[in-house]
Amino acid sequence: MKILILSDSHGNYPLAIKALDNAGQVDQVIHLGDGADDAQLIEDVFGQKVITVAGNCDFKTSIPRDIRITIDYTKLFITHGHKYNVKMGLNQLYNKAIAEQTSIVLYGHTHIAAIETINNITFINPGSLSQNCTFTSYAVLSIISGKVSAEIVEIR
Repeated sequence: MKILILSDSHGNYPLAIKALDNAGQVDQVIHLGDGADDAQLIEDVFGQKVITVAGNCDFKTSIPRDIRITIDYTKLFITHGHKYNVKMGLNQLYNKAIAEQTSIVLYGHTHIAAIETINNITFINPGSLSQNCTFTSYAVLSIISGKVSAEIVEIR
């Protein structure tokens, strides 16, 4: 399964749509918050449900702040990250991943793209699509027969 991961679009849905086009054929799109309205527009273009969590700038929404899903027998924890103080490091998010028994954590909030593995847990931050960022990016996660790979892709 090929998954497009977006975060922190902050109203820059045209770049999010460009990321969708740029990524090619994907099976799923996940938006990690701070752009819940953008996620709805992406869903309309994608033609399938976009998995979305709410970020700290997504006000007045019933969208959940955290989601746990399983894809191809791989457990993922999906969050924006602000509740876990990710700007101060991954310690709180790591502890949550252990508690949730997940092997992949998707988060945003920092606007800094990163892929990091800590004790067999992979943390993926796709970066930001915000117009205010000098480096705009998304991530692509592939899960095939339990084998996981991820990459950060810069987009302008």
